[in-house]
Amino acid sequence: MIQSTAQVLKHTFRTSWRSFIYSSLFLMHAFPAVSQLNIANKPVSFTADWITCPGVGAKDYGVYYLRKSFDLATKPHSFVVHVSGDQRYRLLVNGKPACFGPARGDLRNWNYETIDLAPFLKAGKNILAVQLHNMGSGAPAAQISYQTAFILQGNTEKEDLVNTNTSWKIIRNDGYFPEPFPASRLASYIVGSCDSVDFKRYPFGWDKLEFNDQGWKSAIAEAKARYYNEKRRLVPRSIPMMEEKEELIQGIVRTEGLPSAILQKYAADGSITIAANSKATILFDIKNMTTAFPEITFSEGAGAEVKIIYAESLFGTDGLKGNRSQVDGKKIKGYYDVFLPDGGKDRLFRPLWTRTFRYIQFEVTTGNTALVLNKLASIFTAYPFEQKGSFGSNSPLLSDIWTVGWRTARLCANETYMDCPYYEQLQYVGDTRIQALISLYVSGDDRLIRNAIQQFHQSQIPDGLTADAYPAGGSKIIPPFSLFWVSMIHDYYRYRDDQQFVDKYQVPIEAVLKWFEFQINPKTQLLGKLGYWNFVDWSFTKQGIPPGGLEGNSAILSLQYVYTLEQAAEIFSVSNSQKAAHYKALAQKMRKAVFASCYEEKTGLLADSPEKKSFSQHANIWAILTDCVPISSQKSIMEKVMKDGSLIQTSLYYRFYFTRALKKAGLGNLYVNTLQPWQDMLALGLTTFPETSAPNVRSDCHAWSASPCYDFLATVCGIEPATAGFKSIRIAPNLGNLTDVVGVLPHPKGEVKTTYKKLSDGSYTAVIELPANLTGHFIANGKSTPLKSGKQTLKFSK
Repeated sequence: MIQSTAQVLKHTFRTSWRSFIYSSLFLMHAFPAVSQLNIANKPVSFTADWITCPGVGAKDYGVYYLRKSFDLATKPHSFVVHVSGDQRYRLLVNGKPACFGPARGDLRNWNYETIDLAPFLKAGKNILAVQLHNMGSGAPAAQISYQTAFILQGNTEKEDLVNTNTSWKIIRNDGYFPEPFPASRLASYIVGSCDSVDFKRYPFGWDKLEFNDQGWKSAIAEAKARYYNEKRRLVPRSIPMMEEKEELIQGIVRTEGLPSAILQKYAADGSITIAANSKATILFDIKNMTTAFPEITFSEGAGAEVKIIYAESLFGTDGLKGNRSQVDGKKIKGYYDVFLPDGGKDRLFRPLWTRTFRYIQFEVTTGNTALVLNKLASIFTAYPFEQKGSFGSNSPLLSDIWTVGWRTARLCANETYMDCPYYEQLQYVGDTRIQALISLYVSGDDRLIRNAIQQFHQSQIPDGLTADAYPAGGSKIIPPFSLFWVSMIHDYYRYRDDQQFVDKYQVPIEAVLKWFEFQINPKTQLLGKLGYWNFVDWSFTKQGIPPGGLEGNSAILSLQYVYTLEQAAEIFSVSNSQKAAHYKALAQKMRKAVFASCYEEKTGLLADSPEKKSFSQHANIWAILTDCVPISSQKSIMEKVMKDGSLIQTSLYYRFYFTRALKKAGLGNLYVNTLQPWQDMLALGLTTFPETSAPNVRSDCHAWSASPCYDFLATVCGIEPATAGFKSIRIAPNLGNLTDVVGVLPHPKGEVKTTYKKLSDGSYTAVIELPANLTGHFIANGKSTPLKSGKQTLKFSK
């Protein structure tokens, strides 16, 4: 479904408007960053060379090793370098892993990492060793690339002795081959080729100082890395390094070809021996989904083949997943790695990129010698979010939803937010808006959010629209997602006192909104035919496109534009009151037009288009969120939305907006009663929440379904900003039938703590604790009570 650049740019538009957008795109740049070691960083003036391997195709698949030895008179207190690679590198110093990267970006914003190597260095001779790889045509869709190359630049003259140039040695590891996608329903994933490794051709010890690299080639220089270099524009990494933590692979649930005594030995010491001239299969259920680098240590086994299959779930004979915890009668299918042992001892297989799995199966065929699997482990990796927020209640169900939701959110965040870790690993705007709010509420970490906002801006085409997902090669355009990008900036504006960051995007925001303004149908005053892929929700059977999404006059798309205009007006009210007034006036004009064209008196609901042949929850949600329908009727409309099964229903994705409308209509206390889909998913044995609730859903881990982690604090506990920048707070709980609730939100000024308890007379007590210099209001029963810093106790009825 990925379109070519030519398709994306094939869109006619007004010349004057195109010139305006071209000028706006000159704002694309990287913002000041802090490296993983908190070394303050400004863009480096690189004098080192990009280096690569001679005699190989610069854009072809390949795994390369690079080495640079050097002497130090004493162990340094500091030895800072800046490092990057294309596509991916892993830097080791004296045999110890130091960092890997680069963080994903595009050619105009190619990240480099800054690291202090001093802890790894010693007096005397030292060795820098680098694993560099390019997946060629099998690269992930999210991986942009120019050609295979590596660069390392010392921070000062004392570190310049390790700068990349022709003194570095390099070799291609001919033991690596790309493992093609399996021919199955899973072939739709675009996370890149897996690995096939022949250890008989592997240069063992390549990263050690004592390794003899006399037969290696001298690296060749691709180009000097100037800041303005048109091939890759190097910019400092703006996010921390990923978390890495070892986890043992445990939980054998099925074997073939292995005696029970061997399994008992595995339980005792973690090793498994597969006899010579035999076949064995070992299936593990590690109980919870993970994203990790498997690290398999093995010995002997010359002539053997080991295939490792990774899967989110097993499949029954009917091709359905069913209960994810059930194993009997089910088979595994998914992507896989293969390695061929050479017969040596303590070898290590580690794939080039992360794998996602709950189930992992080893299929082993041995030759004339036995194979010993010494240790089966994996290195969990994800963005290093810390869980600083918390939620608890008298409902065990809600606790389980919180745990599984946060796991889902964590696995869908790496160097970017990702829609799903198993299949696409793409940062989609629609998904990311929800993910960003989850991570703000649970971790308080806003670095990945800023990174995402910046990257979507970098994807803007001359007409002003953003790509649907970025970074990515050949991205598509989903116009509603460009509106959600503006909503992301508005969210950041509300939750962070960072006006300078928000102001950088005023012209790009105008570009998006002006594109839509030119699409307004002059007869109906609704959005006309937009072109591109106007995806709203998978609930709509035509590729997620609602009525009017192809031919024009969609109530849903028009009202989402109204919603975004109101948000933009709030952003611009700080610096451009005239622009804010224009957006508010346009929003008012369009909401009236949508009501006049699409509201049906008989049903009391808003139709999806003026033809009034289709009615959805979506259109009526937007009608409430934009005040397209009178405030006095919003409660009754939302009640119909909840009860009328004939309406097109929202998916797990759009439940986020469903809840926003529920609260606005004054029905927030019903939120806890809307969680049946999440209860059903838990009953199916899911340990992360999936893309949809369909019986054979593709992705079992999809972060847009983790929205309860946001709503347990924002809706149930009721903690939200009262003013821009979260400078003051509004707490309006929606407890439903809960009797005891505790919530903690990480605020920039400290923790916001809420505790609610139901009393014997049916009323509630609320203990609210705000950090220093934060004030707000508590809202209950239509009454507003001032809140001050520190702890305070209030009593209210639900």
